Amino acid sequence: MSLSSHLQELKRKHQILSTEVEEAQRAPGIDDLRVAELKKQKLRIKEEIVRLETQTVH
Repeated sequence: MSLSSHLQELKRKHQILSTEVEEAQRAPGIDDLRVAELKKQKLRIKEEIVRLETQTVH
């Protein structure tokens, strides 16, 4: 897998998680632990995206 396709996949996963977080927060009987875990996953992916993009610039 090339770096650009890997970045595209990470960005796609990040967007999916964003949608899941938004939906979970609007749902009645929200599970705070589930939302927190989704946000952690989203943050880890975002950090990986930034790290890879920074590497390609240098």
